[in-house]
Amino acid sequence: MLSAGLWAATGAPPVPWQPAAGHEQIALWPGKPPGTHTPSDPETAAPVVGSLVAGKPWTYVTNVSQPTLTLYAPKTDANGAAVVVFPGGGYRILAIDLEGTEVCDWLNARGIACLVLKYRVPHGGDKWSQSRGVFTDTGTSMALEDAQRALGLVRLHAAEWHIDPHKIGVLGFSAGGHLVAAISTRYEKRVYPAVDAADKESCRPDFAVALYPGHLWLDWLEKSQGGALNRDIRVTKNTPPTFIVQAENDDVDDIRNSLFYYAALQKARVPAELHVFPEGGHAFGLRRTKMAITAWPELAETWMRSIGMLP
Repeated sequence: MLSAGLWAATGAPPVPWQPAAGHEQIALWPGKPPGTHTPSDPETAAPVVGSLVAGKPWTYVTNVSQPTLTLYAPKTDANGAAVVVFPGGGYRILAIDLEGTEVCDWLNARGIACLVLKYRVPHGGDKWSQSRGVFTDTGTSMALEDAQRALGLVRLHAAEWHIDPHKIGVLGFSAGGHLVAAISTRYEKRVYPAVDAADKESCRPDFAVALYPGHLWLDWLEKSQGGALNRDIRVTKNTPPTFIVQAENDDVDDIRNSLFYYAALQKARVPAELHVFPEGGHAFGLRRTKMAITAWPELAETWMRSIGMLP
């Protein structure tokens, strides 16, 4: 989704991503993650070269083989709600600040606990299978494993982290938006062998927010009907309430990703809210610009209150 030509090549030794001081980061798995594909290069966090968002640079992480979960707890007025955040990056990189930690600044200011999932993105390890219309087991199944595991861990530690286990949502951008849909529709059964008590907890989100999601609409399926929803996304009446935002002029992920997913939610009678803006492009995160679409956090906050997740 993002051109490799934008990435920094400083020549400095690779440095894995670490959160700012004062935030607890835990390993997602005890030991080696299940079925992992180990990248040939070490994890690296570096600034992107030549691609500013709202006039500011951003940081990407690649070659993630040891996923982590980082807690950003509100300093005051915690209300018990929590959101697990999935940064985007085409399942190749993670936009760890633009679509990760900056989300936590917004959520924490509203009393919501935020947990950034640094999920596995082994560069070049994700393989798209057009014969099946889904990602192969060496691709997003690892991200889905990490997402399911993260939701279980949050519920296991809910009391310790001052979180209401019935008010845990997910929020993701681009590929992370696809992961939001995946965990929202594939939570009944773990896609990996259970490891410990965390895997006995429910991994169903209580609510979901998808920003400019990708990989949901497949234009090469059922072309006579204009495409189809990704076969891996199996919406039912039990899919959690969902909030979706995308721009019509998104030049990375076609607007039909959001439209097809919203239509499936409506068909299943899942409470859903879709906001389509004529302009805005892709990968704007929470950074405010003159574009009306960048006011989406206020819309999302109102929605979260309307479904009872915020006081």
